[in-house]
Amino acid sequence: MATAEPIIMPGYQGEAIHGPYDDPDGDSDADSGVPDYSDTSVEAAFERISAAAPLGWRVELIEGEICVTPPANGEHEEILAEVNHQVGRKASDDSLRNYGGIGLSLPGSSDTGRVEPDLVIAPRGTFDDQEVWHDPTGVLLVAEVTSKSTADRDRNKKIRGYARAGIPVYLLIDREEAQVIVYSEPSGDEYTQNPKYKLGLAVPLPEPLGFELDTAEF
Repeated sequence: MATAEPIIMPGYQGEAIHGPYDDPDGDSDADSGVPDYSDTSVEAAFERISAAAPLGWRVELIEGEICVTPPANGEHEEILAEVNHQVGRKASDDSLRNYGGIGLSLPGSSDTGRVEPDLVIAPRGTFDDQEVWHDPTGVLLVAEVTSKSTADRDRNKKIRGYARAGIPVYLLIDREEAQVIVYSEPSGDEYTQNPKYKLGLAVPLPEPLGFELDTAEF
């Protein structure tokens, strides 16, 4: 199944953002009207790109890289829907809620990260404010479902941000590797526990969820 590739700006640290009227030879008139973004910070560039992204596209700042991803395909969404269904049916704590489209501010190695996990589980009312990007305090689990275009950052860069934020559980559903990894017990920028399970098996989730996720339904 074909998947659109995201736009990634690796290591963006303030270089100019070029448009369709670039003049690589540098001989254009000074009053050409082309904006000069040479002093733009990564945070400012992130905000500008976020504002310009098409509806439904996801813009994230992950470990210093600006990543723009188009809407996911149907298989991706079916897996998320099944996870949502099982959490709602099996979780013993009825104060927990499943959130999609929630932006989290994560501590980064240099810049503050801005990520939008596929799924966030947190107590009801955790995000009851007017903010776009939220403090991850109170988040109990984040989940990502990989695509070919996003798998590398889901497997590596996002782990570091989630661990630094102290999020107790990171559930990685890796379609390309046909496995599920349950990261838990964060310490520094890594998780000390990361058991792997083949897709199709029952996957035990740590407390406070404390139930088995049936991946045969994926």
